[in-house]
Amino acid sequence: MIKNRVDIITLGCSKNLVDSEQLMRQFEAAGYIVKHDSDKVSGEIVVINTCGFIGDAKEESINMILNFVQAKAQKKIRKLFVMGCLSERFMTDLNQEIPEVDKFYGKFDWKQLITDLGKPYRDDLRYERILTTPPHYAYIKIAEGCDRCCSYCAIPIITGRYQSRPMEEIEEEVKLMISEGVKEFQIIAQDLTYYGKDLYKTWKLPELIDRLAMIPGVEWLRLHYAYPAKFPYELLAVMRKHDNVCKYLDIALQHISDNMLSRMHRNVTKEETYALLKRIREEVPGIHIRTTLMVGYPGESESDFEELKEFVREMRFERMGAFAYSEEEGTYSAIHYVDDISEEIKQKRLDDLMALQEKIAAEINAEKVGRRMNVIIDREEVDYYVGRTEFDSPEVDPEVLIEKTMELHIGEFYLVEITGAQTFELIGHVIK
Repeated sequence: MIKNRVDIITLGCSKNLVDSEQLMRQFEAAGYIVKHDSDKVSGEIVVINTCGFIGDAKEESINMILNFVQAKAQKKIRKLFVMGCLSERFMTDLNQEIPEVDKFYGKFDWKQLITDLGKPYRDDLRYERILTTPPHYAYIKIAEGCDRCCSYCAIPIITGRYQSRPMEEIEEEVKLMISEGVKEFQIIAQDLTYYGKDLYKTWKLPELIDRLAMIPGVEWLRLHYAYPAKFPYELLAVMRKHDNVCKYLDIALQHISDNMLSRMHRNVTKEETYALLKRIREEVPGIHIRTTLMVGYPGESESDFEELKEFVREMRFERMGAFAYSEEEGTYSAIHYVDDISEEIKQKRLDDLMALQEKIAAEINAEKVGRRMNVIIDREEVDYYVGRTEFDSPEVDPEVLIEKTMELHIGEFYLVEITGAQTFELIGHVIK
């Protein structure tokens, strides 16, 4: 056990990661040695930043907490703190059931952790973070919460109403990160589309992205987690205007049948969804769309599922993920619907959908062979360098494996000719 060392473990999404990075900077300023997701936890203090979104994530968070409760009992650590979405949602239950944790914090009161340890929280460092990503890219969280209230989703229960950050504050954070060497920014929120509605009384995402794109040093901006209803079409003109706004959009669609969209409270129809995607592709040629779909939602018939498969065939999403419905306590669907699809059918539908997408993804990747693409280098492996194109977000999208014919530098851009393609990877070499 190393005195004055803190190990921070982050579970869940990139929004949680931003919170952990901010907390790490505060610990550092308070004189602690800070490590993140270390292979070997050896600090006297452990902080677990939990996820409480779906069943599997909650189970992972609980198991992680119990592992460190045992480590504390064995005197391998001295203090154990828990923060994040799980403790925000189940604070009372967790306090009763796992009293060995020194203190639980929610999603927003984690700043109190520093003062509880007798150290001052440094408001002058509120934009500063210790990046856990490679130093050339970072996640920028532009809002908290969600006002959409989809019938299956617990996020509004956990995080509350939508809260946009002021544009000036976001710009200041981006400029600070550029000064520290960051070139690529993943713009994130539970719902990007709604940005500004609460603060400025109108949708402001297009203006925000336009302003960020004009900051010197911003090489790439990539947009994550848009929502299809009331989509701000002015954003498409901004994407065309700026070369440094990646031709990439992550927009969760969940389903396509009107029956399912209505039951899910998505406030959009099949016809509107098709029209939206058509317009996005027309106005931003070459754009890569990432989406997420759900199978096994209560009442999903075979006809609904066949409609979903046909949608995937027609749209040929460049990037797609899917998951099976999991009933979440307190949501509209948990209260009003019966989870009437068996786990076997859910899994079969999920497997069928992903098999269909895998074939499409392989075909789309194969179409890139022979193209020359701008690639940023993320890391070096034994036999090759690993990079990404503007169409690839870290962790979730395909990578480019580059032959070691010359020395390349992490975080730099290179023109790469694509010479081969696999389902989830491209192969290429640098053009000298």
